Amino acid sequence: MTDHPPATTPDRRPGGRTARIRAQVLDAVRAELTEGGHEGLTMEGVATRAGVHRATVYRRWRDVGGLLVDVIDAAGEMDWQPPDTGSLRGDLTALNQEIQDSLVVQPSFAVALMAASFHSEQAARAQKKLWADRYAQCEVLVHRAVERGELPSRHTDAHSLLTAATAPVYHQLVLLRADPDPQLPERSAAAAVLAAAAGAFSDLREERA
Repeated sequence: MTDHPPATTPDRRPGGRTARIRAQVLDAVRAELTEGGHEGLTMEGVATRAGVHRATVYRRWRDVGGLLVDVIDAAGEMDWQPPDTGSLRGDLTALNQEIQDSLVVQPSFAVALMAASFHSEQAARAQKKLWADRYAQCEVLVHRAVERGELPSRHTDAHSLLTAATAPVYHQLVLLRADPDPQLPERSAAAAVLAAAAGAFSDLREERA
């Protein structure tokens, strides 16, 4: 499908009736997407489920791409904080467990949204930004580990470490579509921590600076 930018940019924190309508519509998008996937997501279906006139939905979000973008933006507005267990291994294990839980619940909104992003350039851009923001937010896990002396160098590439720690969970559940392994969150975290402690994620450019 060809996406178009929304006619108007929704206020990120609207108030009153506007906020209620947005909440109703985005809840409807999540439900429709989870139940029927991207193929079953329509403006009319969302309007009906939300109890909102379809003209309102078209006027504000314009098309399905606009709805998906706002759902992703809303996820970025959530007051989410990275785990803080007192150790890097514990933090990464908790993060991986969160990711696994979101992917194995049936039906999984997280998986449905990832699939939808392949059909919408707007949604793909929004999701890429959301993930980049989340990984940047999680870099504090690595910075804390350096301060505690768990990692050998302040030049550890936090993004690379986080990617290595979380990638096996996505690979197992999204790419391979395998059954969840209850030990995978901790095993992946432990492997990443061992590799980081050995200097596998050192940023050589910064060390030379």
